[in-house]
Amino acid sequence: MSSDWNIPGTPVFGGDEARKGYALNKMCFSFNDGANRAAFKADEEGYMARYGLSNEQKAAIRSRDVLTLIGAGGNVYYLAKFAGIFGLSVQDLGAQQTGMSLDAFKEHLAAQGR
Repeated sequence: MSSDWNIPGTPVFGGDEARKGYALNKMCFSFNDGANRAAFKADEEGYMARYGLSNEQKAAIRSRDVLTLIGAGGNVYYLAKFAGIFGLSVQDLGAQQTGMSLDAFKEHLAAQGR
């Protein structure tokens, strides 16, 4: 991969991450179906076991830690499906990724358009 892709503090989702996060991303993709979201909410541990998540991925799911999920191979587009179960928006994810409060992140976004 070209060094042009190296942005300090920003994980790049490439082939290695895709392989590492396959089970996690597959599980999150399943949340497109309302029955699967309900099944996850009813039995998170059983649902994670069904997809074969690693211990690192399971711990990050339990703590709702998006940054750790990204580090465990999660793709933010699939993770948005997971976050939606808990009423979190993409802006909530952005706030977590930047370490800002939601209000500070929204202000930061608004300032970009000024």
